[in-house]
Amino acid sequence: MLGWALTFLLIALVAGVLGFGGVAGISANIAQILFVVFLVLFVASLIFGRTRRTV
Repeated sequence: MLGWALTFLLIALVAGVLGFGGVAGISANIAQILFVVFLVLFVASLIFGRTRRTV
């Protein structure tokens, strides 16, 4: 998930430098959404991983 977010961020940066504003904006939004989803899943896995007990 983090890899996809970084990929879209790179696409947004390259598109912004080349002057493709629409593509850069959309790619930046996708990268931001994927990063937030990654953070939520990461925190959830930390919380649930610590609360699970092995018998």
